Amino acid sequence: MHLLKPLAFSLFMLAAQADATTVDQSKRQAAVDAAIRPVMQKYNVPGMAVAVTVDGKRFFYNAGVASKETKIPIGNHTLFEIGSISKTFTATLATFAQAQGKLALTDSVAKHLPVLRGSNFDQVSLLNLGTYTAGGLPLQVPNGVSNDDHLMAYLKAWKPSQPAGTSRTYSNPSIGLLGLIAAKSLHQSFDDAIEKRLFISLGMTSSAINVPAQRMKDYAQGYTRDDAPVRMKAGVLASESYGVKSTAVDMLRFIEANMQVAKVDAKWAAAIADTQDGYFKAAEMVQGLAWERYPYPVTLKQLLAGNGEAIIFDANAVTKLDPPLQGLQAALFNKTGSTNGFAAYVLFVPAKKIVIVLLANKNYPIAARVTAAVEILDAMDR
Repeated sequence: MHLLKPLAFSLFMLAAQADATTVDQSKRQAAVDAAIRPVMQKYNVPGMAVAVTVDGKRFFYNAGVASKETKIPIGNHTLFEIGSISKTFTATLATFAQAQGKLALTDSVAKHLPVLRGSNFDQVSLLNLGTYTAGGLPLQVPNGVSNDDHLMAYLKAWKPSQPAGTSRTYSNPSIGLLGLIAAKSLHQSFDDAIEKRLFISLGMTSSAINVPAQRMKDYAQGYTRDDAPVRMKAGVLASESYGVKSTAVDMLRFIEANMQVAKVDAKWAAAIADTQDGYFKAAEMVQGLAWERYPYPVTLKQLLAGNGEAIIFDANAVTKLDPPLQGLQAALFNKTGSTNGFAAYVLFVPAKKIVIVLLANKNYPIAARVTAAVEILDAMDR
């Protein structure tokens, strides 16, 4: 691929460093290069941004281009579609609403959506929505559901395949519905609640659901696995499920807030912490609100299994954790995100004070993302 011959990573360091750290910087850049170069070459990825925090110090590694047509290079403020990592923002909005007394995760869905009273959602809690344990909601909003009225009609007729709280089935409508309810409880549209409340409160100045005209120049062009240019289209529950566009800088700030090293308003810090509690155990992975957590240290094999097709596409029996698993220590948290033209992966290890963010403007396999991130993690944790 001509864009990668040679593959040039630019390194930006946003922390004051002593001269003695120059060697460490070089080693870190070499580690990122070694992990990412083969991925970009194998899957013909036009551009990637890698952001890393190690013990409070930030590093940004950018490679390739935001568009094959314009050849504009990837930068720290390039906007990427982050796909299902958006669910972590949806979960944070829900826990914020709970802290404000607007809802409780133990509430039934029907309590907040009266149109669903008398349906199976009388027995489904908001917590079930946020942990994909409602009883078998589909992966995607069904074809033909093109507006909120259609959605409510579909949900009113929906029949679970398992009792709520007994099985995990990964689902965009599940956590998307949680986002819709959370925003409704705050008397805002979901887009406004995220863009004008959450992003502003967390200092995420470049992130958006609806990219404004003046930022379109920073919005990377996405590419399908067949190299066709594409960007996501709006749809029912799209914003709530996979609609966020963000930058390496903003994502690093958000994950640092999750790791409790970035200073944010106390009410938002508490909301963020509440998303990390582990409620259901599926094999070796513990499901929080959008976040997935593992005991640390964790093997690559365990992470690949926890992010594998069986976890994404199949119903998986779960064990409810009572009380929920709390605390950040001795844990690794991760989340993948994909749209038709973008791929993302984030992980953080609080005990090691390490954050890794991978953003790309092509949808390439999840296993390759996880493997690359673990290679970088291993290099940083030496």
